[in-house]
Amino acid sequence: MTQSDTTHDDFLGGRVRLRQPRDGYRAATDPVFLAAACPATPGASVLELGCGVGAAGLCLAARVADLRLVGVERQPTYAALARENAGAAGADLWVVEADLTALPADLRQEQFDHVIANPPYFAAGDGSRAKDAGREAANREETPLASWVATARARLRPGGWLTMIHLAERLPDCLAALTDGFGAITVLPLQPRPGRPSNRVVIRARRSARTPFTLLAPFLIHEGNMHRADAPDFTAQAQAVLRDGAALPFFGDD
Repeated sequence: MTQSDTTHDDFLGGRVRLRQPRDGYRAATDPVFLAAACPATPGASVLELGCGVGAAGLCLAARVADLRLVGVERQPTYAALARENAGAAGADLWVVEADLTALPADLRQEQFDHVIANPPYFAAGDGSRAKDAGREAANREETPLASWVATARARLRPGGWLTMIHLAERLPDCLAALTDGFGAITVLPLQPRPGRPSNRVVIRARRSARTPFTLLAPFLIHEGNMHRADAPDFTAQAQAVLRDGAALPFFGDD
């Protein structure tokens, strides 16, 4: 992919800079929220399924020091950009080009403290297809959501955490997939504006845990009921996450 086919975009107030396709799937706020929700601590190992250009992993590395990061990405162009972005950032991110249902043998021997994922939002056959093949592959579910969760479970150590972000309308599918082998399931709805329904959910679940399900109060992203000026209108709490690299507030976290 040539330089003219890509852009350089800043995240976390410039702490993370990514080269990504100009017209294909482009990382925005969702991978930042995903990274902010992962409860990793220094020295932990983290596997990202479907890492794209590395946005979530590199945002997580900017917040938490001394992580071992592995990203799995099936699209060669995006995997190459993820490697380039990690190298430019000096981050310990190993990118594996593979389908998550057919991981290399050496990776299948490993277990991780955390798995993070932003699975494709749209089920097969839902809605119109994107013109760009990379965007379509990133957004359209070809591998069932249950397979994403099963792969995560297989790669997590007992007590390890899975963190995902998905559409609110897909929450029932997410919860159904998590019934096998996960507990301590906590859902944080992301509410775009006051008075509007949440359109995203961040989900954390712990392998082999038995703690009951928790539904948190919504996290409000924007001020006001509509965008009124040509300027950002993030709430203070959203700005802390998206610009300053703060963690998302989950009940029970220190």
